[in-house]
Amino acid sequence: MCDSSDLDVQIEKLFNCELISENEVKQLCSKAREILAEESNVQQIDAPVTVCGDIHGQFYDLKELFKITQVYGFYDECLRKYGTPAVWRYCTEIFDYLSLSAVIDNKIFCVHGGLSPSIQTLDQIRGIDRKQEVPHDGPMCDLLWSDPEDTQGWGVSPRGAGFLFGSDVVQQFCEANSVDMICRAHQLVMEGYKWHFNDTVLTVWSAPNYCYRCGNVAAILELDENLQKEFTIFEAAPHENRGIPPKRPPPDYFL
Repeated sequence: MCDSSDLDVQIEKLFNCELISENEVKQLCSKAREILAEESNVQQIDAPVTVCGDIHGQFYDLKELFKITQVYGFYDECLRKYGTPAVWRYCTEIFDYLSLSAVIDNKIFCVHGGLSPSIQTLDQIRGIDRKQEVPHDGPMCDLLWSDPEDTQGWGVSPRGAGFLFGSDVVQQFCEANSVDMICRAHQLVMEGYKWHFNDTVLTVWSAPNYCYRCGNVAAILELDENLQKEFTIFEAAPHENRGIPPKRPPPDYFL
Protein backbone atom coordinates (compact mmCIF):
# COMPACT_ATOMS: atom_id res chain seq x y z
CA MET A 1 0.00 0.00 0.00
CA CYS A 2 1.01 3.61 -0.54
CA ASP A 3 2.35 5.58 2.42
CA SER A 4 1.49 9.24 3.01
CA SER A 5 4.51 10.51 1.09
CA ASP A 6 3.47 8.47 -1.97
CA LEU A 7 -0.02 9.90 -1.67
CA ASP A 8 1.28 13.48 -1.54
CA VAL A 9 3.28 12.87 -4.71
CA GLN A 10 0.26 11.36 -6.45
CA ILE A 11 -1.98 14.27 -5.46
CA GLU A 12 0.61 16.72 -6.77
CA LYS A 13 0.79 14.87 -10.08
CA LEU A 14 -2.99 14.85 -10.44
CA PHE A 15 -3.25 18.57 -9.71
CA ASN A 16 -0.71 19.06 -12.49
CA CYS A 17 -2.92 16.94 -14.75
CA GLU A 18 -0.33 14.17 -14.95
CA LEU A 19 -1.30 10.50 -14.97
CA ILE A 20 -0.47 8.17 -12.12
CA SER A 21 0.15 4.54 -13.03
CA GLU A 22 -2.59 1.94 -13.29
CA ASN A 23 -1.08 0.05 -10.36
CA GLU A 24 -1.15 3.22 -8.24
CA VAL A 25 -4.84 3.69 -9.07
CA LYS A 26 -5.52 0.08 -8.10
CA GLN A 27 -3.76 0.50 -4.75
CA LEU A 28 -5.51 3.79 -4.00
CA CYS A 29 -8.94 2.36 -4.79
CA SER A 30 -8.26 -0.74 -2.71
CA LYS A 31 -7.24 1.40 0.28
CA ALA A 32 -10.27 3.66 -0.20
CA ARG A 33 -12.63 0.66 -0.14
CA GLU A 34 -10.94 -0.64 3.00
CA ILE A 35 -11.47 2.70 4.79
CA LEU A 36 -15.00 3.32 3.51
CA ALA A 37 -16.17 -0.18 4.47
CA GLU A 38 -15.70 0.72 8.14
CA GLU A 39 -17.73 3.92 7.96
CA SER A 40 -21.37 4.37 8.92
CA ASN A 41 -24.23 4.94 6.49
CA VAL A 42 -24.78 8.22 8.37
CA GLN A 43 -21.54 10.11 8.89
CA GLN A 44 -21.34 12.37 11.94
CA ILE A 45 -19.56 15.56 10.86
CA ASP A 46 -18.39 18.46 13.02
CA ALA A 47 -18.46 22.07 11.81
CA PRO A 48 -16.70 24.03 10.42
CA VAL A 49 -17.16 22.20 7.14
CA THR A 50 -17.58 22.89 3.42
CA VAL A 51 -20.50 21.25 1.61
CA CYS A 52 -20.08 20.53 -2.10
CA GLY A 53 -22.77 19.34 -4.50
CA ASP A 54 -22.48 17.49 -7.81
CA ILE A 55 -19.33 18.10 -9.83
CA HIS A 56 -19.90 15.38 -12.45
CA GLY A 57 -16.26 14.73 -13.15
CA GLN A 58 -15.42 18.30 -14.23
CA PHE A 59 -11.89 18.03 -12.84
CA TYR A 60 -10.66 21.51 -13.75
CA ASP A 61 -13.69 22.99 -12.01
CA LEU A 62 -12.97 20.79 -8.99
CA LYS A 63 -9.54 22.41 -8.75
CA GLU A 64 -11.18 25.82 -9.09
CA LEU A 65 -13.69 24.92 -6.38
CA PHE A 66 -11.01 24.12 -3.82
CA LYS A 67 -8.82 27.06 -4.93
CA ILE A 68 -5.57 25.10 -5.14
CA THR A 69 -12.40 22.35 -8.52
CA GLN A 70 -14.73 15.28 -18.35
CA VAL A 71 -18.26 15.46 -18.84
CA TYR A 72 -19.86 12.13 -18.05
CA GLY A 73 -18.00 9.58 -20.10
CA PHE A 74 -15.56 8.42 -17.41
CA TYR A 75 -15.25 4.97 -18.99
CA ASP A 76 -14.10 6.47 -22.29
CA GLU A 77 -11.66 8.73 -20.47
CA CYS A 78 -10.06 5.82 -18.62
CA LEU A 79 -9.85 3.83 -21.83
CA ARG A 80 -8.24 6.74 -23.66
CA LYS A 81 -5.67 7.50 -20.96
CA TYR A 82 -4.78 3.99 -19.82
CA GLY A 83 -5.72 1.84 -22.80
CA THR A 84 -7.73 -0.49 -20.55
CA PRO A 85 -11.06 -0.34 -18.69
CA ALA A 86 -9.39 -1.69 -15.53
CA VAL A 87 -8.90 1.77 -14.00
CA TRP A 88 -12.58 2.55 -14.57
CA ARG A 89 -13.50 -0.69 -12.80
CA TYR A 90 -11.24 0.06 -9.81
CA CYS A 91 -12.90 3.45 -9.36
CA THR A 92 -16.50 2.33 -9.82
CA GLU A 93 -16.03 -0.48 -7.29
CA ILE A 94 -15.54 2.25 -4.66
CA PHE A 95 -19.04 3.61 -5.27
CA ASP A 96 -20.64 0.64 -3.51
CA TYR A 97 -18.80 1.59 -0.30
CA LEU A 98 -19.64 5.29 -0.09
CA SER A 99 -21.75 6.46 2.85
CA LEU A 100 -25.38 7.31 2.15
CA SER A 101 -25.68 10.49 4.20
CA ALA A 102 -24.16 12.75 6.84
CA VAL A 103 -25.33 14.87 9.75
CA ILE A 104 -23.46 18.08 10.57
CA ASP A 105 -23.41 18.95 14.28
CA ASN A 106 -26.59 16.87 14.70
CA LYS A 107 -28.55 19.68 12.99
CA ILE A 108 -28.10 19.49 9.20
CA PHE A 109 -28.96 16.26 7.38
CA CYS A 110 -26.98 15.87 4.15
CA VAL A 111 -28.02 13.43 1.42
CA HIS A 112 -27.54 13.28 -2.33
CA GLY A 113 -31.15 13.21 -3.48
CA GLY A 114 -33.78 13.33 -0.78
CA LEU A 115 -36.15 11.42 1.45
CA SER A 116 -37.93 8.06 1.22
CA PRO A 117 -41.43 6.96 2.27
CA SER A 118 -39.71 3.89 3.73
CA ILE A 119 -37.52 5.95 6.07
CA GLN A 120 -38.62 8.01 9.03
CA THR A 121 -35.47 7.91 11.19
CA LEU A 122 -31.71 8.08 10.83
CA ASP A 123 -31.45 4.68 12.50
CA GLN A 124 -33.35 3.19 9.56
CA ILE A 125 -30.71 4.62 7.23
CA ARG A 126 -27.97 3.16 9.41
CA GLY A 127 -29.56 -0.26 8.97
CA ILE A 128 -29.37 -0.29 5.15
CA ASP A 129 -26.86 -2.66 3.52
CA ARG A 130 -25.19 -0.15 1.21
CA LYS A 131 -22.33 -2.36 -0.06
CA GLN A 132 -24.08 -3.23 -3.30
CA GLU A 133 -25.17 -1.78 -6.60
CA VAL A 134 -27.86 0.83 -6.06
CA PRO A 135 -31.23 -0.98 -6.35
CA HIS A 136 -33.83 0.23 -8.84
CA ASP A 137 -36.23 1.00 -6.00
CA GLY A 138 -36.42 0.98 -2.22
CA PRO A 139 -35.01 3.28 0.48
CA MET A 140 -31.39 3.32 -0.73
CA CYS A 141 -32.52 4.27 -4.23
CA ASP A 142 -34.84 6.95 -2.84
CA LEU A 143 -32.06 8.64 -0.85
CA LEU A 144 -30.07 9.05 -4.06
CA TRP A 145 -32.87 9.93 -6.49
CA SER A 146 -35.72 11.77 -4.73
CA ASP A 147 -36.42 15.51 -5.22
CA PRO A 148 -38.32 18.23 -3.32
CA GLU A 149 -41.51 19.44 -4.98
CA ASP A 150 -44.08 22.14 -4.20
CA THR A 151 -46.68 19.61 -3.12
CA GLN A 152 -47.88 17.80 -0.02
CA GLY A 153 -46.96 14.23 0.76
CA TRP A 154 -45.34 12.00 -1.82
CA GLY A 155 -45.50 12.07 -5.62
CA VAL A 156 -44.30 9.98 -8.54
CA SER A 157 -40.89 11.11 -9.79
CA PRO A 158 -40.53 11.80 -13.53
CA ARG A 159 -36.99 10.41 -13.25
CA GLY A 160 -38.37 6.88 -12.95
CA ALA A 161 -36.57 6.41 -9.62
CA GLY A 162 -37.10 7.90 -6.18
CA PHE A 163 -40.05 10.12 -5.24
CA LEU A 164 -41.13 13.73 -5.12
CA PHE A 165 -41.60 14.90 -1.54
CA GLY A 166 -43.38 17.92 -0.10
CA SER A 167 -42.80 20.36 2.74
CA ASP A 168 -44.93 18.34 5.17
CA VAL A 169 -42.69 15.30 4.63
CA VAL A 170 -39.63 17.43 5.37
CA GLN A 171 -41.19 18.84 8.53
CA GLN A 172 -42.04 15.35 9.82
CA PHE A 173 -38.54 14.02 9.09
CA CYS A 174 -36.79 16.99 10.70
CA GLU A 175 -38.94 16.81 13.82
CA ALA A 176 -38.50 13.03 14.15
CA ASN A 177 -34.72 13.33 13.92
CA SER A 178 -34.18 16.66 15.71
CA VAL A 179 -32.51 18.28 12.69
CA ASP A 180 -33.11 21.81 11.43
CA MET A 181 -32.79 21.31 7.69
CA ILE A 182 -31.85 19.03 4.79
CA CYS A 183 -28.95 19.82 2.45
CA ARG A 184 -28.86 17.94 -0.86
CA ALA A 185 -27.63 18.13 -4.45
CA HIS A 186 -28.83 16.09 -7.45
CA GLN A 187 -30.59 18.89 -9.37
CA LEU A 188 -29.00 21.51 -11.60
CA VAL A 189 -29.82 25.01 -10.35
CA MET A 190 -28.68 27.91 -12.50
CA GLU A 191 -27.73 30.09 -9.50
CA GLY A 192 -25.60 27.34 -7.88
CA TYR A 193 -27.91 26.89 -4.91
CA LYS A 194 -31.62 27.08 -4.16
CA TRP A 195 -33.72 27.15 -0.99
CA HIS A 196 -37.00 25.23 -0.71
CA PHE A 197 -39.82 25.08 1.84
CA ASN A 198 -39.02 28.18 3.92
CA ASP A 199 -35.30 27.41 4.10
CA THR A 200 -35.73 23.85 5.40
CA VAL A 201 -34.27 22.23 2.26
CA LEU A 202 -31.23 23.47 0.34
CA THR A 203 -30.00 22.28 -3.05
CA VAL A 204 -26.29 22.85 -3.75
CA TRP A 205 -24.89 22.34 -7.27
CA SER A 206 -21.12 22.51 -7.79
CA ALA A 207 -20.57 21.87 -11.52
CA PRO A 208 -20.37 25.26 -13.32
CA ASN A 209 -21.46 25.45 -16.96
CA TYR A 210 -22.68 21.87 -16.64
CA CYS A 211 -21.69 19.68 -19.58
CA TYR A 212 -19.85 22.79 -20.84
CA ARG A 213 -23.05 24.22 -22.27
CA CYS A 214 -25.69 24.96 -19.59
CA GLY A 215 -24.30 28.37 -18.63
CA ASN A 216 -24.97 27.94 -14.91
CA VAL A 217 -22.77 29.08 -12.06
CA ALA A 218 -21.88 26.71 -9.23
CA ALA A 219 -21.79 27.01 -5.46
CA ILE A 220 -20.37 25.52 -2.31
CA LEU A 221 -21.72 26.05 1.18
CA GLU A 222 -19.33 26.95 3.98
CA LEU A 223 -20.51 26.43 7.56
CA ASP A 224 -18.58 27.94 10.45
CA GLU A 225 -18.38 26.49 13.96
CA ASN A 226 -21.75 28.10 14.78
CA LEU A 227 -23.37 26.74 11.59
CA GLN A 228 -23.52 30.22 10.08
CA LYS A 229 -23.83 29.85 6.31
CA GLU A 230 -21.78 31.48 3.58
CA PHE A 231 -22.08 30.58 -0.09
CA THR A 232 -19.17 30.79 -2.52
CA ILE A 233 -20.29 31.19 -6.13
CA PHE A 234 -17.92 30.39 -8.97
CA GLU A 235 -17.91 30.07 -12.73
CA ALA A 236 -16.25 27.48 -14.92
CA ALA A 237 -12.46 27.34 -15.08
CA PRO A 238 -11.00 29.29 -18.02
CA HIS A 239 -11.14 27.47 -21.35
CA GLU A 240 -7.39 27.67 -21.83
CA ASN A 241 -6.89 25.62 -18.65
CA ARG A 242 -8.80 22.59 -19.84
CA GLY A 243 -9.27 20.24 -22.71
CA ILE A 244 -13.01 20.47 -23.27
CA PRO A 245 -14.50 17.25 -24.63
CA PRO A 246 -17.03 17.24 -27.48
CA LYS A 247 -20.38 18.73 -26.50
CA ARG A 248 -23.19 16.37 -25.61
CA PRO A 249 -26.67 17.34 -24.46
CA PRO A 250 -27.01 17.36 -20.67
CA PRO A 251 -28.88 14.31 -19.35
CA ASP A 252 -32.49 15.14 -18.51
CA TYR A 253 -32.37 13.43 -15.13
CA PHE A 254 -30.06 16.11 -13.69
CA LEU A 255 -32.19 19.04 -14.86
